[in-house]
Amino acid sequence: MFERLLSNFFHYVSANKTLERFFRKHGKALGASRFVAGERIEEAATVVKELNDRGFSATVAYLGEFVADEEEVHKRADVYIQVVRAIEKHKLNSQISIKLTSLGLDISTELAQRNVHRILEAAGEAGVFVTIDMEDYSRYEKTLSLFEMLRKEYDWVGTVLQAYLHRTVDDLNELNRLNPHLRLVKGAYKESPRVAFREKSAVDEQFRRIIKLQMLNGHFAAVATHDGKMIEYTKELAREYRIPKDKFEFQMLYGINRQLQHELLREGYHMRIYVPFGEDWFGYFMRRLAERSANAAFVLKGIFRK
Repeated sequence: MFERLLSNFFHYVSANKTLERFFRKHGKALGASRFVAGERIEEAATVVKELNDRGFSATVAYLGEFVADEEEVHKRADVYIQVVRAIEKHKLNSQISIKLTSLGLDISTELAQRNVHRILEAAGEAGVFVTIDMEDYSRYEKTLSLFEMLRKEYDWVGTVLQAYLHRTVDDLNELNRLNPHLRLVKGAYKESPRVAFREKSAVDEQFRRIIKLQMLNGHFAAVATHDGKMIEYTKELAREYRIPKDKFEFQMLYGINRQLQHELLREGYHMRIYVPFGEDWFGYFMRRLAERSANAAFVLKGIFRK
């Protein structure tokens, strides 16, 4: 009950302009920096360097999606390229994640395609891997089609499959021919029961299934989860089938489950941290607080101290 109330509170905050101004003004003091690596590329680079020094690799994500203005789309593509160059300049152990709706997908597929090509060309020169994030189901087909086309041309591009979709196993089997590098997640968007499982047990069962399929197919699996049981399942699978640790990795969000991140690192597993940055941090911050009461407790304390 308490967690649901907290979740509802932060969803309400995300839609309330007055409260948004308050959180934006006091964001750092209220703990936004725990989940977001600042607003500028330089701040994100500093965070990634600190993570690298502790043994973690990273994925940098520039916050923002659903961009409908073509000029803004080109600016965002430029920022992604600047991130790639910063990774190269500072010799960071980092990939990048891109959202197609920030690169023009909702304007036209061709526009998004041109921008992704620009980013991948720069990434190839810098030796930086690029993951195309999977967004909501209305963009699913376009995203998957674009990935398939790009994968035939670029070795340094991957994408995301979501366990809660009914079709995911079929899509994974279809992608098998491309030797895909996949980030596997449970899925976070609210989708129709026509296309997505609602029951946690069904999602978990399919998550285990796609992890096993990807790993036994011999393709790289990035298991992106904070679920300890799913992590243990992956470790047991690797032991049972003698899958080398360089064929998979665990991925978690910056600022979440830090203790578990360090434990996996100490056990010799590859641990990658998803590091978001950008001026559009507010919505992301609210979603992290809405997810778990533990994330919100220190923020609420900060609010009442104001």
